[in-house]
Amino acid sequence: MKLPLGPLCAVAGSLFSTAAFAHAAVAGPTPPYAGVSFDADFTVSHGCDGADTSRVKVTIPAGVTGVRPVDSTFGKAEVEKDGAGNVTAVTWTRAPGDVRAADTHYFHLGLRAKLPAKPFTTVFFPTEQTCRSAAGVETTVGWTGTGGGGHSHDTDAGTAPAENPAPSLFLLPTRLPGWNQYTVEEHVHDLTVFKDAHIVWSGTQAYSFNPVTQALIEKEPGTQPLTEIHPGTVIWVKY
Repeated sequence: MKLPLGPLCAVAGSLFSTAAFAHAAVAGPTPPYAGVSFDADFTVSHGCDGADTSRVKVTIPAGVTGVRPVDSTFGKAEVEKDGAGNVTAVTWTRAPGDVRAADTHYFHLGLRAKLPAKPFTTVFFPTEQTCRSAAGVETTVGWTGTGGGGHSHDTDAGTAPAENPAPSLFLLPTRLPGWNQYTVEEHVHDLTVFKDAHIVWSGTQAYSFNPVTQALIEKEPGTQPLTEIHPGTVIWVKY
């Protein structure tokens, strides 16, 4: 690691946000750290062409364990398990009398689970939304596209980018205040995943989400801007 010089140590920016999809999304009160329990909040922003949402099924991907859903004002949660007892899906269903004649509400559905210990990867939660019109006609929308994780080149389930992307979480590495060393096993080409870090170093390359620090990096003799990270790369990150 090339130790950062004075100005690069002094200037820092710390911001964090979670990307949200337009219709079905997942976020949480804390960043999604790899290998740590996470309170997932799934949101459904609208129904189907004016029909109210009556049921939401979230598929739990392999590696997500210890799933414990939360009953909500939307409806009670039921789990599906495989032969080994692992939760493979959670479904929330509205009581028949609670489905409205029109699409008027925004819904929150929650669960707690332990995320896979695979930092710098994207975890997808394919989601099926079922709506029922006032006439009793059911419509189903699948938020299942898992192509293009946004932050890495992993293919995940192998589907192409879709109009209805599955809710997803990009797993961040756990960290301590100060310098942290990681070996990145995935190709990361969107370095804004380090927006809550002071600076990232890899050999003689460096990156900072803070524009002032990034400008200093670009002026530092013998230092090049870090623009992407290849699998197997050792990096140092200061939080």
